Amino acid sequence: MALAVANPLAGPDHDVAGWFHAHLTRTFVSVLRAFTEFGSGEWIGAVLFFVALYFVWRKWWPSLVTLIVAVPGGMLLNEWVKVLVHRQRRFIDGPFVDWSGYSFASGHTIGATLLYGQLLLLVLPALKARHWRLLSIFSAISLVGLVGFSRIALGAHFLTDVLAAIFFGIMWLAFCLFATKPMRARTISTTVLPLISEPALVRVQSAEKPAQSLPR
Repeated sequence: MALAVANPLAGPDHDVAGWFHAHLTRTFVSVLRAFTEFGSGEWIGAVLFFVALYFVWRKWWPSLVTLIVAVPGGMLLNEWVKVLVHRQRRFIDGPFVDWSGYSFASGHTIGATLLYGQLLLLVLPALKARHWRLLSIFSAISLVGLVGFSRIALGAHFLTDVLAAIFFGIMWLAFCLFATKPMRARTISTTVLPLISEPALVRVQSAEKPAQSLPR
């Protein structure tokens, strides 16, 4: 069953796709394919594997659960959206393109949004310096932007496919952040509070002075 969705940006969609398709060169395509790999299923799977191993080693179970639900879960939902919307790609074959599957929304772009967005949410609380926080945010946005741009320029997706993928990815990350908040709160309450009480006990004990006997 397909869902009929009116596209108010159909004109700009086809204009942008047509312009890039007419100006593709072998060198440009090679650069774009290098960019698009940062949103490929193989790359995302490899990054998830090593990050998950690290979380298991550190026993960071809430972070592991959030990562699995956010990234693979969001990508699976996007595949369902593709089947539901049933939008065909602008270019099926040609000298530089050979695409299959449906177009809306961009799988590479939503994968990049979910992966780099979730990693950003995980590392930001640990970064205290403002310049490191800004650099992390800029890096995540740049990677998502490069992947989305490459998908449009290669003719794999329309502009609205990429914009929708970024929007869906951000909404799914926000939902996962909200849904896993009780789990993170329980973890903090069982691990952090005992650590806070121990130094306080030491300070009280160290403040005590042994009683001195009065001179006779």
